[in-house]
Amino acid sequence: MKSPGKQVSVDQGPIPFSEAVRVWARVAALSFGGPAGQIAVMHRILVDEKRWIGENRFLHALNYCMLLPGPEAMQLATYIGWLLHGVRGGLVAGCLFVLPGFLSILALSVLYASFQEASFVQAIFFGIKAAVLAVVIEALVRIGRKALKTWPMYLIAASAFAAIFVFDIPFPLIIVAAALIGFLGGHFDPARFLVIRTRETSEDGEGKTEAVLHAGGMATVRPTWRGAVRTAMIWGSMWAAPIIALILLVGPDHVFTQLAIFFSKLAVVTFGGAYAVLAYMAQEAVQTHGWLAPGEMLDGLGMAETTPGPLIQVVQFVGFMGGYREGDLLGPVASGIAASVIVTWVTFVPCFLWIFLGAPFIEKLRGVKLLTAALSGVTAAVVGVILNLAIWFALHVAFSQLNEVQGYGARLLVPDLATIDLASVVIAAAALVAMLRFKIGMLPVLFASALIGALYFSGTTPGT
Repeated sequence: MKSPGKQVSVDQGPIPFSEAVRVWARVAALSFGGPAGQIAVMHRILVDEKRWIGENRFLHALNYCMLLPGPEAMQLATYIGWLLHGVRGGLVAGCLFVLPGFLSILALSVLYASFQEASFVQAIFFGIKAAVLAVVIEALVRIGRKALKTWPMYLIAASAFAAIFVFDIPFPLIIVAAALIGFLGGHFDPARFLVIRTRETSEDGEGKTEAVLHAGGMATVRPTWRGAVRTAMIWGSMWAAPIIALILLVGPDHVFTQLAIFFSKLAVVTFGGAYAVLAYMAQEAVQTHGWLAPGEMLDGLGMAETTPGPLIQVVQFVGFMGGYREGDLLGPVASGIAASVIVTWVTFVPCFLWIFLGAPFIEKLRGVKLLTAALSGVTAAVVGVILNLAIWFALHVAFSQLNEVQGYGARLLVPDLATIDLASVVIAAAALVAMLRFKIGMLPVLFASALIGALYFSGTTPGT
């Protein structure tokens, strides 16, 4: 592999790998709020603060990750890590992004299963859940300002929101439609559809940032089909190896094997993140396999929502409970831990496969204007999808009871106004003002909200 570092003269040299590790650890520690909040954190740190990657490069990578199954924020971190330091950079960025959430949910799962009482967890994370809503809204504002620059982009965003919020159209179809509209728009009206520029320039202030990537990263790597085949074989084998080993060691009917097979399949169809597949996951886990009791899926989702890392990490809770309840080989707790590791492996290893396989080709195609226009359409649609997430989350944070109204092919979630949780609303509003008006960082806001929520919750009876 060639080293482009000597070919470009820049004011800033290659980014030290040790510094990148520290920054990715910081990103991981702040990765609350689901994909919207996590993407906003990466944008703030990598684009605004460190200037390691330009705005257009960031959006280009984000759009590719939005087209993939799996957690887009984790894959975005992997992509940017790969851009900066190759495969080792992608591995560090991706693994660190998952690690805090994995450890947090593992600890909470052990406590949840052992004591069957999560009131203390609710007390700790009551305020955080409200603050996370503010994080999502702040992310919506930030990304919307960057992506919605022309009236067709606003129209695509509004249509995407209506499609998913009102008509429950599958996320992949929305993305494909947005990409097609962007592609056609780029052909007939490029001025309004080429929102993402194909290259960073000195005029937009990103030329120096682009040069830094060329100095030390993978920005100029040439993709080859031989390399693609090698990458697919390596990561495909790593994905399949545990499944084959489990079939041989414990048999195809054991809970470990069933978990590995089920979540390997899920890793291929998880377009749109955890919310898009939650209903299907719950149905299979509760009714078909009996890994969870009714209502426990939402408890697991609450853990994932209020801990760092991807929301899809809820699969780890499902795996733990399935292994815990079987517990025939290692005992309940040890079996739960083993199942957590298995499920996490088959969920996230494919993410590295998609990035390391596709990123070199996506980078090569950055200069193709029609592709860029298609991705601009995807970016606009993503804003609408994030708006859907923000409203969905707001309804569930602010109200304890929601009613679904259906008719004429549409469905709406209507809150029961009598069930409003004023404390959550006040905490969320205060967190939003702190972040947008006073520019207070996410970590202090989350800490303060957690403290306020815990103090409030300690004076009430859980569930009231």
